[in-house]
Amino acid sequence: MRGPAEGRRSPQACDWPACAQKIVGHIEDSLCSTAIPQVTQALSVLTTAFGHCHGLWTQGLWVRLSPLVARLLEKDPVPASHSLVDLLLSVARSAPSSDRGLWETLAQTLSHLSPTQAGPLALGILKLQDCPQALRTQAFGILLQPLACVLEAAAQAPGPPGLLEGAAGDSMTVDTLLSSKSACVGLLCCALAHLGLLQPLPQRPSPWPQAPLLGAAVTILRLCSGSAAPTSDVGGRLCAILVGCGRVQRAALDFLGALSQGTGPQELVTQVFSVLLEYLVSPESSSMVLKKAFQATLRWLLSSPKTPGCCDLDPHTQLFLTELLPVLQKRLCSPCWEVRDSGLEFLTQMTRHWGGQAGFRQALLASEVPELTKQLLRDPESYVRASAVTATGQLSSWGLCASPECPGAQQESLLVELLHILSTDSEGFPRRAVMQVFTEWLRDGHADVAEDAERFVAGVLQAASRDLDWEVRAQGLELALVFLEQLLGQRGSHCPYAVALPETAPPGVLAQALQVLCRVQLFEFAFRALFDCDRPVAQKSCDLLLFLRAKAAPCGSPQEAGDSPNVASVEATLQRWQAGEQGQPLGYLEPGAVVALLRSVDLEGLRDTLAESSDHVEKSPQSLLQDMLAAVGVLGENEADCY
Repeated sequence: MRGPAEGRRSPQACDWPACAQKIVGHIEDSLCSTAIPQVTQALSVLTTAFGHCHGLWTQGLWVRLSPLVARLLEKDPVPASHSLVDLLLSVARSAPSSDRGLWETLAQTLSHLSPTQAGPLALGILKLQDCPQALRTQAFGILLQPLACVLEAAAQAPGPPGLLEGAAGDSMTVDTLLSSKSACVGLLCCALAHLGLLQPLPQRPSPWPQAPLLGAAVTILRLCSGSAAPTSDVGGRLCAILVGCGRVQRAALDFLGALSQGTGPQELVTQVFSVLLEYLVSPESSSMVLKKAFQATLRWLLSSPKTPGCCDLDPHTQLFLTELLPVLQKRLCSPCWEVRDSGLEFLTQMTRHWGGQAGFRQALLASEVPELTKQLLRDPESYVRASAVTATGQLSSWGLCASPECPGAQQESLLVELLHILSTDSEGFPRRAVMQVFTEWLRDGHADVAEDAERFVAGVLQAASRDLDWEVRAQGLELALVFLEQLLGQRGSHCPYAVALPETAPPGVLAQALQVLCRVQLFEFAFRALFDCDRPVAQKSCDLLLFLRAKAAPCGSPQEAGDSPNVASVEATLQRWQAGEQGQPLGYLEPGAVVALLRSVDLEGLRDTLAESSDHVEKSPQSLLQDMLAAVGVLGENEADCY
């Protein structure tokens, strides 16, 4: 149906080419089939067609096939429900808002599908831009029903109205929740996930029932922990099903974190912090549940309202913080490495956002958290060491690592310890973390780095140049670029993807900068990285040298520098490096020789070569199939499948 005549195709199928009519006839037969795989295939074909084609003929196709699609709803159970939902949403995204027949079919589908099957369709309907209000109300009610049932079952007394009228008390939803543990868990997790996805969208239903949803999330978490005391029979059965269920706990904590973007009554917000603290303290919380609890706690803390006219934390947050830090302290000593790691990530984010708040600083320094964090730099697990590096780097940036008695010695020992990790740690994650911390310290003017930046950069580049991890070497080039920008007085101004070339630097500033760069052996590192076997490292080096060459444009005469014997020997060394012989060092370079090298090396050509995909030599399907055959050549029974 596509092609030159597509715009002139009639919506009537009787005027279509014979081949198209034959395909439509086959789809009609498949939709009437009793074999579910055949129905599924037909629905998938239609979903693809409506997703890619939006001509008048597709509207005619839907008019012809919609009665057969609607007839699927009469079967119990509805066959191929997932594929049916995908098709209806695909049609709805391209259908005119005046198509009443489609909206009626969607409403019927919502009624006929089970609560679990109807969830994705309800979410898809609520994401549509143009949709009748009655259908939106029906769809939102389906998403709310499981939570409304939980609230009703766990209520000590009749609560205030807030969820949609009629959302609670749906017998099919209650039956699903109580039928089995797997059905209950599946329905609740889907409802929580769908509502969490809906929460930040501009087209979410209005008014948004923030308070009842907060109450439902807190209630579910209490049912799972066993701290709820429902009086109804349904509530007791729900509690028995959900207690200790990690999957529902994780989904509810994710949803609770998403709800932090809204506001709620102070009483409910207090309950939120109470249940979060309960989960962080509980020895029953698994490592994944604790991770989710830390994430939700962080989101709620950062969304706490600020007291008018005060830049510090509000009293409720300050009080919660005094209860939270001893818990964090305990979790940093957990025998489970995932828990220690989650605690460090939480501390890093809190410090990043609140490092300047007096209340936070006072509470943190009064605890043992900074000292425990520093001890975790020697943790046996590499992930934990990496997170400890990031956390201590953040604490040090805000002056929260040192004891009041001898802050200078503490900070200096931390710098030495991080350099030791960079040079000796056997795992890549901690070394990468150290490089990221050092780059941030240099960029932000950390006191210990600013005291002797030249010595600091020289030591870091020396360690990074020897590292076998390509990400460490790439981060070393990032640090070199930050240092270069600071030397040239253009801090943070460079973007390697900018179309316009950066402005040239004044000759005096450039000459002085080149002297410093030669002393820290930045060019030895950058030119060696230019021929690195890992492409991202070579690309980053190329960007750095191109940036420097643009800055050095007016500096010196090409003829003068090019005649230097030093340049000739360096060019010969670079050629050997490019050929794979990287043993010989460049040695100390004079600034004039550096400028000449920057002009003589074909950096643009190298950049273009590096930009080509790694399979630019062989892109053919035949080459791919040959690779597949070679990969499974030892398994003779797979050979025919590969061909």
